[in-house]
This record gives sequence, structure tokens and C-alpha cells, in this order.
Amino acid sequence: MKVLFDLNVFLDVLQERQPHYPSSAAALSRALTDDVAGVFPAHGVTTLYYLVARHVSKSRADRLVDWLIRRFDIAPVEQATLVRARSLKMKDFEDAVVASAAELTACSLIVTRNIADFTCSSVRALSPEEFLESWSANTST
Repeated sequence: MKVLFDLNVFLDVLQERQPHYPSSAAALSRALTDDVAGVFPAHGVTTLYYLVARHVSKSRADRLVDWLIRRFDIAPVEQATLVRARSLKMKDFEDAVVASAAELTACSLIVTRNIADFTCSSVRALSPEEFLESWSANTST
């Protein structure tokens, strides 16, 4: 199963944002298993790098990006992604880019903190908690 993780899930973990940190960390850890192929949009990589370099250190940002590109598939954000995003009837363009990237890379799900922002997405969006619940339900049957 291919699952695209939204930037806010990574930020929950990196910033240890409570009460979201435990569920976001557990959801991301699923992407490190053989059963889930974690996907992250390319534009999120540069955003994470910028935030970590600015607020922590450049060397930590370098290590994070190296880890991310080894462990996750990176969904390209190219012209086709942006054209598709513009055609979606979503309020937020960045969310439309995430939805488009998930669609064009054949992801089954988007894991995000902002489910309501993805109601127009062709790819179903779940919160980290919902993702973990559905994962548990699917693995126990």
C-alpha cells in the first residue's frame, strides 16, 4: 500500500507537538515497514529542510533530508502535478498539490492532520489516528 504523508504529520513528530506526536510518530513508523510504502511530496522536503536548518541546524537538516530520501518515495511536483492541482476544487492550493501528487503517484491514502481540506481529493484522507485504527483492523483480520 502506498501512503502519502502530509507535511503536518512530519512536523508533529519533528516538533513533538502534543497531543499529536504519538499518533503521528506511530503512523510514520508504519511507512518504514514492508507493508506500507511511504510517500512524501517533493515540495515538503524543501520546507522541512528550511525549517530545521533555521530552527535547529543545517547539519540536522542535512541528516533529515538524507534520511527522508532513503526511507520514503518522493512524489514529484512537476508541471502535470500543478496542472492537476489547479483543476481540483480545493480551497488551499498547497493541499491541492498534495492531493494531486498522491493521485499521480497512485497512493491509496493521504495521512494528514487536516482531513477536511481533502474532501475534494480523489485519494482518501485519514488522520494519523484513523490510519492506525484502519491498519490495526486490516492486520487483525
